[in-house]
Amino acid sequence: MAELMAKIFNFISKEALIMSMAFLPFLELKAAIPAGISMGLHPFHAFLLALIGSTLPAPLILLSFRPFFNYLKQSRTFRKLAERQSDRILRKGRNIKKYYALGLFLFVAIPAPTTGVWTGSMAAALLNIRLKYALPAIFLGNTVAGLIVLAVSYGLLG
Repeated sequence: MAELMAKIFNFISKEALIMSMAFLPFLELKAAIPAGISMGLHPFHAFLLALIGSTLPAPLILLSFRPFFNYLKQSRTFRKLAERQSDRILRKGRNIKKYYALGLFLFVAIPAPTTGVWTGSMAAALLNIRLKYALPAIFLGNTVAGLIVLAVSYGLLG
């Protein structure tokens, strides 16, 4: 019985760890998929867990980021920081602005540093891309990024 409980705990804790890792802004699924595979998870299981974990922040960011940034811009303490971050995100999001949802999809689909769900969601919020266009573009882009990372992790690319 103890062995079964240990197996269940290890299984659940691995899943929770991969989803949590994927939820984090700089790691996302780019780190979570290889980590899941290295922990012994089936590659598609690691992919699905990482996809779920990394997609979860998107609606939260899309709905709350602009009001939060506007609040910070009104603060004497955080105004300069908020404006710098806003400018940085909008510079990265030039093609998002130009191509709208397609640009957002492509931005999120490229599994490179500083691209992904967090930055794409922040850019979409700052560029006023409607939720009904932003969320599917982010999800599909994240799926493509995850498939690329899965293929690289599995040795099919690169």
